[in-house]
Parts: sequence; C-alpha cells; structure tokens
Amino acid sequence: MSSTLESLKAAAERIVLDPKYHDLLAVVKGARNGAVYGTKVRFPHALVMIMLFRSGTLREKAGLIFRATRTHARNLAKFATIYKVTCLVLKRYGATPGKEGPYDSFLAGLLGGYIVFGQRSARSGKVPSVNQQIVIYIFARVALALAHLAVKPGRGLPVLSSDPQRSAAISRWAWPVFASASWAAVMHLFRWHAAELQPSLRSSMTYIYSDSDAWDGLRNFAWHNK
Repeated sequence: MSSTLESLKAAAERIVLDPKYHDLLAVVKGARNGAVYGTKVRFPHALVMIMLFRSGTLREKAGLIFRATRTHARNLAKFATIYKVTCLVLKRYGATPGKEGPYDSFLAGLLGGYIVFGQRSARSGKVPSVNQQIVIYIFARVALALAHLAVKPGRGLPVLSSDPQRSAAISRWAWPVFASASWAAVMHLFRWHAAELQPSLRSSMTYIYSDSDAWDGLRNFAWHNK
C-alpha cells in the first residue's frame, strides 16, 4: 500500500515539475490560491460583522457567514482562472505569439471583472454585496496607485510631475486632502442619504454614530448598546 502511494506521489511530482504542464497548472494553482485567500479574508470579516451587527438566530448568522465566505472564495477563484487563461491565450495567439503583449493583463482583467464581478444576482436583480466590497476595495487601491503615478517625476502627468517642487507639494498634501474629503463625504451621505451606502458600512456607522445618541441607563450606556 505504501509503495503504491509513493509511486503515485512520484508520478504527481513529475507532472507538476514538467515544464510542458506549467502554464495549465499555473491556472489551477491560481484558482486554488484565489479560493484560499478569499476564505482567509472573508471568514473573519464576516464572522465579526455579522455576529456584531446582524440580527437573527445563531443558525441564520452562521448561514450568512458561510454564504459570504463561499461567494468571496468562489469569485476570486473564478477571476483568477479567467484572468490566467485569457493571458495564456493572448500570449499564444496574440500579435506576437509566445510573447506577452503590453495590454494582455488589462484585457484579461477587463474580461474577468465583467464576467465575475460585473453581473447582477439572477434572484434579486442586485449586485451582490460581497462583489461590491471587493470592487470598491480594488478601485480605492487603483485610485491611490494612479495618484502616486500622476506626480512621479518623469512618468506622471506633465503638468504635475515636470516641476519637482510642485510634485513634492502635491505628494505632501494629496493624502490629507483625500482623507478629509472622503470622511466629509461619507459623513454627509450617512446623515442625509444613508440608504445609498453599502450595508455593512451603514451598519458600522449606525452603531458608532447613531446608536451612541440613546441610552436609558448604565447598562446600555457602558456595556450594552441597546
């Protein structure tokens, strides 16, 4: 029995180390890593947010945690698969076969983003909240990266990056302006248009800023919210 297992292990080892299978196995591992990462990120987040801010029985909350974790893991795995397969196809059959094109990653991301994160739920007709959170997270990181790139000497926007003093001044003040404007906007929206905010953000802000306005004794002032 042990010799059979060793033989199977050796055969599997030969396959995963064979260069001719590398590209295909990279797709498989990308899907695996997407699923693992999605589980690691979403499970603790969902556990805390749902347990603290959602009402319902323990069974209902456990179901919500499971579905949020499954959706996050599945979608990252699907995106990784589509992205890597598309990059592989473009590399093999693009303008310069065998060589990666300058826009392959952009086109692959465009396709994967549309298929995985750009669709509405067939049941509710709405964009799933997990997908909203992932895309908003990505968008924020893209905006910050582009802002840094815009003032990078020699590579950014001509007006912003041509003068070192101007570039340094923008770099110094861009974050304080961005941070204060973001918080000003979200607090205004929460006060007057709370329904338009993402549900988990709205729940968190309600807990901090609205629920803190009311109590009827020491119990729900000091250690209970309500």
